[in-house]
Amino acid sequence: MTNDSYILQVREEAPLLEFLIANLSQLSRNKIKDILQGRGVFVNGRCTTQFDQQLKVGQTVSVSKQKRTGNILKSRYVKIVYEDQWLVVIEKNVGILSMAGGHRSLNVKAVLDDYFEKSRQRCRAHVVHRLDRDTSGLMVYAKDMETEQILEHNWHDIVYDRRYVALLSGVMEQDNGTMTSWLKDNSAYITYSSPVDNGGKYAVTHFRTLRRFAAHSLVEFKLETGRKNQIRVHAADMGHPVCGDIKYGNGDDPAHRLCLHAYMLCFHHPRTGEPMEFSTRYPKAFVL
Repeated sequence: MTNDSYILQVREEAPLLEFLIANLSQLSRNKIKDILQGRGVFVNGRCTTQFDQQLKVGQTVSVSKQKRTGNILKSRYVKIVYEDQWLVVIEKNVGILSMAGGHRSLNVKAVLDDYFEKSRQRCRAHVVHRLDRDTSGLMVYAKDMETEQILEHNWHDIVYDRRYVALLSGVMEQDNGTMTSWLKDNSAYITYSSPVDNGGKYAVTHFRTLRRFAAHSLVEFKLETGRKNQIRVHAADMGHPVCGDIKYGNGDDPAHRLCLHAYMLCFHHPRTGEPMEFSTRYPKAFVL
């Protein structure tokens, strides 16, 4: 038992609720159900609300001493996709920074920190990677510094699939291919591309055309490297910039937003090694 949770070891198979009632005699059945429904029960670090989940011998069950509320996070900018005791995966909307970028700026980290406080979790959100303010999609945040360090220092080994979908200006000529170049910022912090080494960072982007419309294309991008503005610059290099891109685009803005969405994120859990695979639907505005 820790100060804020009960730690139980599973020694014989049983449904979760039955196991909790048998091993937490100090709590009433209704109290246990409240904690379970309030996202306060973790099996091997993964939050669960499934009362009839079949437990296996050797698993660890952690039970919060405080009832949580599953719907405390109410934000039109941030949606929790997955949460356990070490990390949280969210879907970010457009119009919010990944972390603070100026005085009192709206950012995901602040939204998550507020959620953790209201749900009585003794943790803070630690930034692992970033999406631009106007890019939507999946992100992962660590809930403790050790997990953050594991993710940060082993990111390219841990993450095994990361894909975006974008609406591009014009009709793509190729069905698939790979873009490579060196990317470097100029004095105005605009990233420019060079086919030869310009002292910048080498970038590799794989693409696949999903659909073609009358004057636009829906394209999937898979990153081999993760450079600043990599997809946006490589899309412009192809002659088909991302729609709504005021930095590298051509003024084509049919959806009235930057049409770039991080729709797939697959990684090995930094603590358990378990494969974690998440995907979201791309925005309806991308289908013209």
